[in-house]
Amino acid sequence: MSVAEELDCRGMRCPLPVIHLARALPGVAIGDVVRVLATDPAAAVDIPAWCRMRNQEYLGEPAEGAYDVRRRS
Repeated sequence: MSVAEELDCRGMRCPLPVIHLARALPGVAIGDVVRVLATDPAAAVDIPAWCRMRNQEYLGEPAEGAYDVRRRS
């Protein structure tokens, strides 16, 4: 799987990683993957929850502090 965009949100506190994800997702094609790099422990809960609320596909955590999201719509 290739990553279309990688967001470096390390050092940012909640809710900034999710806000950056929400702003970046419309800029990639449907089906593309955005990877969020985040050190805030809340990101592990916030990003999957945001995906459920926004009908986007959370692909998981390929590495510690990295969260992959596929744009569905």
